[in-house]
Amino acid sequence: MDEEPRDEEANATWTNWSGSVSFEPDRILEPENEDELRAIVRRCAEEGRTVRVAGEGHSWTPVVETDDVVVSLGNMTGLVSCDADAGTATVRGGTTLDEAVTELHERNLAMENLGDVTLQKVAGAVGTGTHGTGPAFENLAGSLVGGRLVTGTGEVREFDAESDPDLLDAVRVSLGSLGILTELRLDVRPTYKLQRREYCARFEDAWGHFEELVEENRNFDFYWYPRSDEVKLRLLNPPGGGTDASDLEYATLVELDTNWWHEAIPAHNEIGRKFEEMEYAVPREVGEECFLEVRDRVKERWRSDVGWRLLVRTVAADETYLSTEYDRETVTISCIQNAELDHEEYFEDIEPIFREYDGRPHWGKNHTLRAPELSELYPEWDRFQEVRRELDPEGVFTSEYLADLLGGVAADRTAPSGGVRG
Repeated sequence: MDEEPRDEEANATWTNWSGSVSFEPDRILEPENEDELRAIVRRCAEEGRTVRVAGEGHSWTPVVETDDVVVSLGNMTGLVSCDADAGTATVRGGTTLDEAVTELHERNLAMENLGDVTLQKVAGAVGTGTHGTGPAFENLAGSLVGGRLVTGTGEVREFDAESDPDLLDAVRVSLGSLGILTELRLDVRPTYKLQRREYCARFEDAWGHFEELVEENRNFDFYWYPRSDEVKLRLLNPPGGGTDASDLEYATLVELDTNWWHEAIPAHNEIGRKFEEMEYAVPREVGEECFLEVRDRVKERWRSDVGWRLLVRTVAADETYLSTEYDRETVTISCIQNAELDHEEYFEDIEPIFREYDGRPHWGKNHTLRAPELSELYPEWDRFQEVRRELDPEGVFTSEYLADLLGGVAADRTAPSGGVRG
């Protein structure tokens, strides 16, 4: 029998990490276990209310926002199991990436790749298609190989690549619209060390080497600073690997460090949270052309207004239905702006350039696209919607924002007054 969820403080404010999204749901509930979570979802389904699950708020879109119930999995954390022989490890849904990578490393295990920040919940990072860089590496959702999901009817659905590959390809990037992940089984490998090298250079000296730097290094990304027209090059490789220093005479080495993977890859855990970001993934074959057009526009109109930088990375193709890398290798281009400075007009001016190059917006970052435009960008959009209707037929996980973004799944759901009670 399901346990009853305990009543939590009503009308508490939920705010994302940059402060750009802030709202008061009717309830923020923190279940202790899967049974309590199932009871919350079932009660909301009975009352015609919406449930959204909150991670660490490392997102600039109102994907969590609802007038009804927000669920936090902060009490459902930690490593469940690991199998070094099978190359898998299972973590609970509320576990942060930082917690997960630390526990994996303590067991001499590792993930293949990470992004710059490991403060997010694993489920949130997977569900929004968070990624690192490197042409051999998929986004973090690609490491999900199975798990447990509480569906919109309050049932638990187990899945993996062998038993239900269609569900796996749908759930990997799904913004919590298919259900709430209580356990995630991840691909892992033996732990390893990486050497980080960072260089500064003039844009004109470095840009012609972009493609060779991508191909020669395990992880490579490229920062452009509009005001100075300088760049930072970041190369991560097994110690002694990657582009030879003699081939980087056009750049000045500013950092050299060798460390374990989970310390070497994330570079911005200490970064200030008060910034806004827009990122699009464009086909790799047009990535350089797209960036040069964006750069020209920034220099022409926004150079004096942009306080931060633009970031260029590469990501491998995958088969996840709503992945920005679905069926194509990509170059991702991020426009980053200080939160205290205006960003709306800047982003609105740059976004049409990304769209001209068949760009797909990062699900967790600023963009203006909604279901009519997005459905044209994803060949498996309809297959995703079929899975969504199966797992959440009444739209329990569909907020107003999700209905605009992904389309609705149930009509005429009306919520009575009052909150979800234990």
